[in-house]
Amino acid sequence: MPARHLDRRTMLGASLALGGLGLAGCATQPRAESSRFAGLSAQDFPPPLAPVRAHPDRLFDITVCLRPFRAQGPRIESEQIGDTLVVHNYGHGGSGWSLSWGSANLAMQRALVNSPREVAVIGCGAIGLTSAIMAQRAGTQVTIYARDLLPQTRSARATGSWTPDSRIALKDPAGPRFGEVWEQMARFSFKTYRQYLGLPGTPVEFTDRYALSDEPFEQAREAAEKLDTLGFATYEDRIRDLTPRGQDLPAGVTPFPTRYVRRSQNMQFNIADYAHTLMTDFFTAGGKFVRREFHAPNELTQLKEKVVVNCPGYAATEWWQDKSITPVRGQIAWLIPQPEVNYGFNYKNISILSRRDGIVVQDLNGGDMRGYGNSRELADREEADKAVATIEELYSRFRV
Repeated sequence: MPARHLDRRTMLGASLALGGLGLAGCATQPRAESSRFAGLSAQDFPPPLAPVRAHPDRLFDITVCLRPFRAQGPRIESEQIGDTLVVHNYGHGGSGWSLSWGSANLAMQRALVNSPREVAVIGCGAIGLTSAIMAQRAGTQVTIYARDLLPQTRSARATGSWTPDSRIALKDPAGPRFGEVWEQMARFSFKTYRQYLGLPGTPVEFTDRYALSDEPFEQAREAAEKLDTLGFATYEDRIRDLTPRGQDLPAGVTPFPTRYVRRSQNMQFNIADYAHTLMTDFFTAGGKFVRREFHAPNELTQLKEKVVVNCPGYAATEWWQDKSITPVRGQIAWLIPQPEVNYGFNYKNISILSRRDGIVVQDLNGGDMRGYGNSRELADREEADKAVATIEELYSRFRV
């Protein structure tokens, strides 16, 4: 199916429609409906959108990630084991990539309090690798001890979207002060990601996202909130100034067939490129990697480094026996990459995000409760096929 281009006639018609939202528009559109588009102008129109080729035979992989959720929020605290200072940095739920730099910054403040010359980092996922790089930037020699390099870790199976408060904590266990800590981590991370924009390979970029619905968004939001039986904490209002607000678009401005369309911009991580960039930065700065598994906390005292930053992610449930971690299963179905598709959307709780290494398809039905307490890491082909079929049906009505 060819990409839809907004030709001059379409642009003119949409411009007239927007212009008519004033006096003339009141004659053809309800006043409440027209107010949704107040302040919208021609420069806010989206660019031409290419369709996703959503067919089951284009699925080339299905991956599963277990997010390490802690009701009270991430564990960032110090513990002395013999002569070794251990700084824990794990349990970020669905916000590991998003909060990685800010979380690493807090962990390093504890780890570097006595100015050690050498630091060990346990784990080479999103949190471990950024913690290692932060320690290097402080002037220490860093060795990562882990079973796998980043491309083989659970972090590599993440969606790759900026979601700093996704399953980060529960409202009551986290308490009011955690909101301040979260904001500090989110702002530090966001500012650090600025350094990776525009690099070769596009490890980090901003892309357009579309929320698509056949019912008012407020109604859909209320239905989603009813699914949250635990009370997940949300802090997005604390950083409203970092990204532009979403804009409701009138019918005909996009090729999507739904009645309600909201456009926003969000940051995303093209994890294959981003992981390669981080690994290159770490080794270029003299970092070392030792392939090793740990089975008990006292094994850390055998390391030559006497300051250890512990970033095992979900593996903390195994070797650290941390019972505070709850697994939250998430599955991604991968469609063959389409370079011409440079946007993402959510439709009927199916999420699409086009990355350089593939088009990510996720079933989000059930909201934040989906996958909660589920530690099954096997791929579910039926789930993947249903998600792709929903998107395929949408594109069968895509206006061209």
